[in-house]
Amino acid sequence: MTGFSTAPLWYATRGTAIVAFVLLTVSMFLGIAATQRSVASRQWPRFATQDLHRNVSLLALAFMTAHIVTTLLDTFVYVGWWSLVVPGTSPYRRFWVALGTVAFDVILVVVASSLVRHRLPLRWWRAMHWSVYAVWPLAFVHFLETGTDAAHGRFGLWLDIAALLALLVAVAVRLSTRNEPSGPLRSVAGRPQ
Repeated sequence: MTGFSTAPLWYATRGTAIVAFVLLTVSMFLGIAATQRSVASRQWPRFATQDLHRNVSLLALAFMTAHIVTTLLDTFVYVGWWSLVVPGTSPYRRFWVALGTVAFDVILVVVASSLVRHRLPLRWWRAMHWSVYAVWPLAFVHFLETGTDAAHGRFGLWLDIAALLALLVAVAVRLSTRNEPSGPLRSVAGRPQ
């Protein structure tokens, strides 16, 4: 008997990694688009995009956490608990796992700072939030080099390429869009802002 019944943690690790990477890409896409007025309109206000960005980010964090826990519990390969917080301590694909560790640690800092954003000076919060731009490339390479689904041209490679193209489109739209609303944006009460 092969498959999920013989290696449920391995399949859970793979599945949560794929979902976490897709959600991280969607979160980055929304974050890039929400910064400018490229997505905001009367039908889709800016606060809705920002709320969606935040909620997708938290969901991505939940799947990353599940990915890490299942990886650490799985006995197929030994990664080690220290590799959760200290990059470079995993005996399995040390460098590539370290990239995932760094990405996760940075995400924790960004999420924590966002949860207390109202208590931080805006300049500090922005500096911490800008560090998230390093996370996606780290996760991209971690997924590409550590994940078995990206090896040998499997679908993970195509998922990586599609995610990269989606973010390049988001960056292009952001760079080509002025940071001004196309018309009067309405507040929740329906009054012009």
